[in-house]
Amino acid sequence: MALLGTAERHYERSEQDHTTPIGVLHQLVVRWGDAERMTSRRAFRRWCDGVAFVDVQARTFAEYWTEQNSVARTGDGPLWVVLGDSTAQGLGASSPLHGYVGQVLHVLNGRSHRPWRILNLSRAGAQAAHVLNDQLPLLEALGTEPDLVTCGIGSNDILGSAPKKVHGNLRQLIHRLPSTSVVMDLLLPDRFWLVGGICSPYVAALNRTIHATALERGLPVAEVSRHVRPPWRGKLAPDLFHPNDHGYRPLADALLAALPSTVAQY
Repeated sequence: MALLGTAERHYERSEQDHTTPIGVLHQLVVRWGDAERMTSRRAFRRWCDGVAFVDVQARTFAEYWTEQNSVARTGDGPLWVVLGDSTAQGLGASSPLHGYVGQVLHVLNGRSHRPWRILNLSRAGAQAAHVLNDQLPLLEALGTEPDLVTCGIGSNDILGSAPKKVHGNLRQLIHRLPSTSVVMDLLLPDRFWLVGGICSPYVAALNRTIHATALERGLPVAEVSRHVRPPWRGKLAPDLFHPNDHGYRPLADALLAALPSTVAQY
């Protein structure tokens, strides 16, 4: 555990590093200036305010999980290690525990004889390479195999990394996961904003890589692509990008459906 503490201190980054990709967009658009009193621009400013709100969450939620990680390292009970990006942090929800991690934790604790501990190593804005280079070393520094590991990553890679690199990183990552892991595939962004339909075939190809590699390892896959579907209305946070409490429910359902039966025996 001491090794993990040392690695976490090394892993800490600047506030800017915890900014979500959509938060970077917000930093640019706020320089556009005060909006005129036109309906379209007022709507645009409201969206900017929503982006700013979630961007602040990226820092406050990260602080929450850092504190919880300290408790998890010194506590007792079954251990769940979370790898991933802003959705694993719960950004967009009303609190960190109303994201899919918190919702699944609530169900697990209702089934278990002992409360689960969560070591949430995810961070907002993470891509598959970040999990490989930053989060997995922290997991490996534990020196023991957790009772459950979940990994949901790839959404930030869609527009941020070359396709060949993304497929390769996902394969490498899945091959390095512990045997107690559950892999989450990616939601299909059909009818999501204007680019959802364009991106969906590429995301489907990434999901085929995730499923095929997980099958090679014998790891279960939480089918987010099947559980999280349009319509998106009423499921999104104020930034119109991250899920809200209601939007995280299908992600939690997908993960719960994929959990091995042994998880319920703790």
